[in-house]
Amino acid sequence: MKDLYVLANTWRCILPIALLRRDYLFQKDLSRWIQLRHLDGHGLLYSFSYLCLFYKEFRNVFLFRLNNLSKIKYLIGRLFWKPINTLFINTSKIGGGLFIEHGFATVISAKEIGENCWINQQVTIGYTNANDAPIIGNNVSIKVGAIVIGNIHVGDNSVVGAGAVVTHDVKENVIVAGVPAKVIRTINDKTTER
Repeated sequence: MKDLYVLANTWRCILPIALLRRDYLFQKDLSRWIQLRHLDGHGLLYSFSYLCLFYKEFRNVFLFRLNNLSKIKYLIGRLFWKPINTLFINTSKIGGGLFIEHGFATVISAKEIGENCWINQQVTIGYTNANDAPIIGNNVSIKVGAIVIGNIHVGDNSVVGAGAVVTHDVKENVIVAGVPAKVIRTINDKTTER
C-alpha cells in the first residue's frame, strides 16, 4: 500500500528533482538519506518521493538547497512540498550529506557546517550575538536537545551528546556531554557508530 501511495505522488517530484539534478551538495544529501533510510535499490524518483512523503525533515533540506540556488526555484519547490515549520536552517554554507533525524523544534544557525553532519531533534546551533556563531566540522553528530552556541569550532568526527551545552571549542574525534560540555571519551576508531 505504501508503494502505491509513493507511486501516486511521484508526479510531485519530477520538477523539484529536475531543479536540483546538477547540485552536487543535494546529490550528496540524497545519497546519504537513501542509504540511512534503506532505500538502496529503488529508483531515484521513487526514493525522492518516498523521502518527501514520509520524512518532512528531508523536505526542509531539499528546500534549503533550492533556496541557495535561487528564490524562484525555492518557491517552485514550495508549491509541491511544504517544510516542517519548527525546523529552521539559517546557515548559508552546509556541506553535502546533511541528515536531520526528526527535526522538531530544531534551529540550525551556524557560520558553516561541514559534510555528513547528523543533527537530531530539539537541537539549537546558534549565535550569542550578531557575529558569534559556531563552525561545525565534517562528520559531526549532534544529539537530541544539545545546544551549541557562540564563536566556537566543533572538530571533525566529534559527537555532541544529548542535552549537552557546548560553549567552548571541541577537538576532533571526541565525544562531549554535560552542562557545560566536557570530553567524556576519545573516538579512536572512525567506524564507531555515532
